[in-house]
Amino acid sequence: MVMHFFSDNATPVNPQVMAAIAAADRADHGYDGDQWSARLDAAFSALFETPVSALWIATGTAANSIALACLCPPYGGVICHEEAHIVVDECGAPGFFTHGAMLMALPGEGAKLSPEAVMNRLSTIRPDVHQVPACAISITNATEYGCVYTPQEVAALGDVARAHGFGFHMDGARFANAVAHLDCAPADLTWRAGVDALSFGCVKNGGMIGEALLFFGPQREARAAQAARFRKRSGHLFSKGRYLAAQILAMIDDGLWLTNARAANGAAQALARAIPTRLMHPVEANELFVRLDAVEAAALRAQGFDFYDWGDGAARLVTNWSQDAASVAPLARALQALDDG
Repeated sequence: MVMHFFSDNATPVNPQVMAAIAAADRADHGYDGDQWSARLDAAFSALFETPVSALWIATGTAANSIALACLCPPYGGVICHEEAHIVVDECGAPGFFTHGAMLMALPGEGAKLSPEAVMNRLSTIRPDVHQVPACAISITNATEYGCVYTPQEVAALGDVARAHGFGFHMDGARFANAVAHLDCAPADLTWRAGVDALSFGCVKNGGMIGEALLFFGPQREARAAQAARFRKRSGHLFSKGRYLAAQILAMIDDGLWLTNARAANGAAQALARAIPTRLMHPVEANELFVRLDAVEAAALRAQGFDFYDWGDGAARLVTNWSQDAASVAPLARALQALDDG
């Protein structure tokens, strides 16, 4: 039997989410006029302790790209990390949705942006019509290397954004894992730290299809209305949106989003304890980047473990909501055996 560790996109649907889909399987209004979609604003406002304008969105790529289209004009630039999903994994979608905005990609340890790196980049941009002006900042939390921005780190970037009049977007495909790791209020990682828009991940955390796009602050309603236009124009306005809304509500109404994330994080920690000397980055969410040579990787795959190679001599392992320390123990033992042997 193959044990999959290549992506949390491939995990089964959480039973509570599946039950919510079944409960929504009755006649109601179409598109986003149904009773489930109508509850999203209030549900997320309660979760984030502030007024929130929320939309269901078909995919994470669409959520990120539509958010950026609402924060950055076509002639502007989005400062982000060079390993960000919007840079390396979205096939130019941000440029497509923004109608041409540039991604200004910067390096940073653990796929994190620092205020210093952002300020250094800004210092190179002349204030004339011949260069692209930066108009937004986008970060991923947890990052593409499984590292988590603290509220203080987010706030430091939020200060830069406010000082320059930038929009501030957070790709939260694994936002639940970040919150679970920090054990903080969701508000502390978002609007209290200056974030204007959050792509709130669901599929990686036990959903079937659909994510949530959240807007905070005084411009939230106008931006959400703009996002709704982008959603329709791009062909992402599902005629039976209640099935997406029902999944999202099932995630947040009783804390399932955090329960699932804690399980995935705990499974990752169990693996991390097995191979501390092979870790390439701190394990703060549900991703591990480990040093494996080709022979070792082949040996693990021969035992039924599936994962992505991540460049020469490295591999990525991703745990998910349906796992715990006991269920990942076979891989932990196999990893330990590589060093013991």
